[in-house]
Amino acid sequence: MILENARTATRALRVNKLRSALTMLGIIIGVGAIIAVVAVGAGAHARVAEQIQSLGANLLIVIAGSVNARGVRGGGGSGSTLTEDDAYAIQREIPAVQAAAPTLGSSKQVVHGNLNWGVVVAGVTPEWLEVKEWSLVDGRPITADDYRTAAKVVLLGQTAAANLFGGDNPIGSSIRISRVPFTVIGVLGRKGQNTSGQDQDDIVMVPLSTGRQKLFGRVPGQARAVWVITVKVRDGEDLEEAEASIRELLRQRHRLALAQDDDFTVRNPFEVVQTQEEASRVMAYLLAAIASISLLVGGIGIMNIMLVSVTERTREIGLRMAVGARRRDILMQFLVEAVTLSVIGGVIGVGVGLGGAHAISYFADWQTLIAADAIVVAFGFAAATGTVFGFYPAHKAARLDPIEALRYE
Repeated sequence: MILENARTATRALRVNKLRSALTMLGIIIGVGAIIAVVAVGAGAHARVAEQIQSLGANLLIVIAGSVNARGVRGGGGSGSTLTEDDAYAIQREIPAVQAAAPTLGSSKQVVHGNLNWGVVVAGVTPEWLEVKEWSLVDGRPITADDYRTAAKVVLLGQTAAANLFGGDNPIGSSIRISRVPFTVIGVLGRKGQNTSGQDQDDIVMVPLSTGRQKLFGRVPGQARAVWVITVKVRDGEDLEEAEASIRELLRQRHRLALAQDDDFTVRNPFEVVQTQEEASRVMAYLLAAIASISLLVGGIGIMNIMLVSVTERTREIGLRMAVGARRRDILMQFLVEAVTLSVIGGVIGVGVGLGGAHAISYFADWQTLIAADAIVVAFGFAAATGTVFGFYPAHKAARLDPIEALRYE
């Protein structure tokens, strides 16, 4: 019976093709919008996950304070308020901290053969790769011996390696930084952009001791000063508690009175990422609500067209009842017709949604991820819309009086 009713419904829809197409338009837009919106939201969530992974897990960043000379205030990190000893104290005295890596650096011109490239040169300690969870694709890391002997060795980021060596293997090659020769001992894995859009792979790393002696010079008044200390908190530890412990320890080490402000700043990079994730989630909910309204409008359109269809086919209904059709047969006929209308619209809407998601990814350069469950849910909502909004017209058709229906002009 259901299959026969589906055939009858298909024939009835083909009688008025344009009207049927316009009726399905709301369902098509609603289903397509839901699939595209979910794909965009999933892409945004995946992008946030990539940013979190590129930053490294459970990180806190301690930045030195600013310089205030003759009323002119420098930015954060311009002062010499942090030292390597602060980093080692954080790692040694705070149980929640797994490792702490001090960093000092500046922009330098790096030369290899007849090629040169302006890049950020960072002086780091052996703990840096562990803290940032940064792997090597070739070569070896900076070791404690390199740091102790101020070895002139260097690690290259992917962008720096590509611009200085092209496709050649740089391991063992010599480069010059500020006219000082260095030997390439390793190539870092790709990290991509950070939350600020900066290319993390456009970097060159040297031992901190080497950088201070050969490249950066000593900071006046503080021989072991650094700009930044990156802290890795152990898994399962609370970042806010670790942040409070770091702040308390540094205030004690810097002998700051209660009334004095911190001469450093502790930042949690995940707060920025979480804000981005929350914003993308709110936008996805908003767009999904708009798509749901499209489905609602499509359902109203189905109800409207089915009521018109019942009126136009009143004599047909009366004739079918007169030859033995039961009320539930009439109900099922018109209900299947409404569901068929919404299902066809849903199928077309799935195609529109998949095409829209790919178009967004191609033209807007936005990552999209199409989930099978989103397609199933959207299609299910389309079928449910036809059932809900098609029931009243079908019920009205089934309640018609056969004699009155046959007399209808």
